[in-house]
Formats: sequence, C-alpha cells, structure tokens
Amino acid sequence: MESIVFLERNTFNISFRKPSFEHVWSEYPETSVEEVVQRLNDATIAICNKLPLRANNLTELPKLRLIAVAATGVDNVDLEYCRAHNISVINTRGYATNSLPEHALMLMLTLRRNLIAYREDVREGLWHKARRFCLLDHPISDLQGTTLGIVGFGALGQAMAHLAKAIGMNVLVAERKGTSVAREGRTLFNDVLRRSDVISLHCPLNEQTRNLLSLDELNQMKHEAILINTARGGLIDDEALIRAIKTGRIAGAGIDVLREEPPRDGNLLLEVDYPNLIVTPHNAWASRQAMQTLADQLVESLEAFVRGEPRNLVT
Repeated sequence: MESIVFLERNTFNISFRKPSFEHVWSEYPETSVEEVVQRLNDATIAICNKLPLRANNLTELPKLRLIAVAATGVDNVDLEYCRAHNISVINTRGYATNSLPEHALMLMLTLRRNLIAYREDVREGLWHKARRFCLLDHPISDLQGTTLGIVGFGALGQAMAHLAKAIGMNVLVAERKGTSVAREGRTLFNDVLRRSDVISLHCPLNEQTRNLLSLDELNQMKHEAILINTARGGLIDDEALIRAIKTGRIAGAGIDVLREEPPRDGNLLLEVDYPNLIVTPHNAWASRQAMQTLADQLVESLEAFVRGEPRNLVT
C-alpha cells in the first residue's frame, strides 16, 4: 500500500480526486522545511509544490520512492540526490498553456498602453481638469506589428508564440545564451535582445539560466522594449532591472515571480513604485481551469507510476 503525503495542499483551491490504487492519503495545508522529515517519515510518495526537498532531509526518508511536484519547475528538489538514491521525480506539464500566456499578454498590454499611469491620473482627478475629452499624457502603443522575443520554447513558450501571432506580433525564438550558431527556427540570443520590442521569459531556472538577464543583457535591449517574466525570479538580476527602468534604458517590466516567495524579507522590486514596473504575486498560472488540469494530471501520473508506466519523469 502506498502512503501519499501532500505537503502544500492550500496552494490549490480545487479538488483532487483520490488515486485508484490502494493507498493512505494525508495532506497538510502548508509545511515548513523543519516539518518535512516528520511528515514524510512513513511516506512512499510525496506531493509538493515549491517546498524545498534537499539532501539533508531526503537522507532521513528511506521509504520515499517518488516525489510528485505539482508544478513544472523542479528547482526546489535535490535532483542529484534523488538520482543517486533511486527516488523518482515527476512534474506536471502543460496545465497553464492558456492561463500563463494570457497573463503575460495582459502585462504586455498594460505596459504598452501605460494603463497604470492613466489609472493613477484618473484617480488624482487629472481627467476632470482636462481641456480635451481625453488624456494623452503618456505614450500609447499597439502590440500588433511589434516583435516578441521568446526565451524558452517549451509548452509555455510555444503557447505564448501562438497567442502573440494571433494578435499580429512577429515572433523570434531565442537560441540558448552563449551559442554561436542558431538552430533552424531560432535566433541568436543577443540578436533577440536587440531586435525585440517585448522579451518574454519561459525557461527553467538552473545554473545555466541563473541571472540570464543582467545589466549587459538589458543594455542590449531597445529603449522602448519591455521585459516580461512569468518563469522564475532568479532569471533576472533585480538590481540591474531597477536601474534599467529608473534610467529609461528599457520602457518597463511585468514580473510575476521573485527570487524568494513569498517575499517575507522584502525584495528590491517591491521597494520601488514605478507605473512601468508591474509585480504580480506568482499567479499567472492559477486560473481555475489550469488548477483543475494540474490536479487531474498529477493524480493520473501517480496512477501511471504505481502501475509501472511512469510519465513526466524528471529523474
């Protein structure tokens, strides 16, 4: 009999059906790092979302044979330890291919049309005092006909490209940073930075992508370009981004992810107040439809693993 422990149930406000195989199911609203070993002591299957599962805790869990990550990114799990100790890791894929690109598009539209600045103008009574029927104090630009540079071309990057093309944007797909020859259908990373009106990040966080965009990369972007990050906070150097926005080096940024979440100790991006810097609380993925798709897929993956047909294996 499998013992399943769901460590972060309150991340999701939808229902999870119970797996069809024989099991005991336990769940906790939230779990701290200090509580991991105690709660997984008898578990054979752990379900987590963003909770770190590192070697110092995993080494005390000899019964554990599967970690099911209720997300696509697995940077919270010590994959090297799991490979060495025969712990399988699976993730959940493709559940946000509608919700996340729509959120990214919302951020693009909001920034290109200066929606936040105009909202503040209205709240401050500037429209009441206007000599004309409308306010035109901030530039307004369309997305149609502009160029979107996509960094990371998995399921989410591809869905973003599809949505962008539907509204008339031209799409460039970035080759890996540092590569001198682009594959067919890709464009060299630095060329994407220089040619794009919007850069949208959809790549995983790992040692190759950490601080993918720092001051040197931001300085290559167009002055009128905007940056969208709905992937992982560690992809961008926060200090460099604030400097680029403050000095007008780029036109703005829409950020849905931070380096530490939740930002209990603060974050540089939350300490400034610019109408062209929008920060949302890592909820680009979280439509009701996307959550239910995730829940259904996760349980189906548990069933596949138990019957010896694992899917979505990371390691």
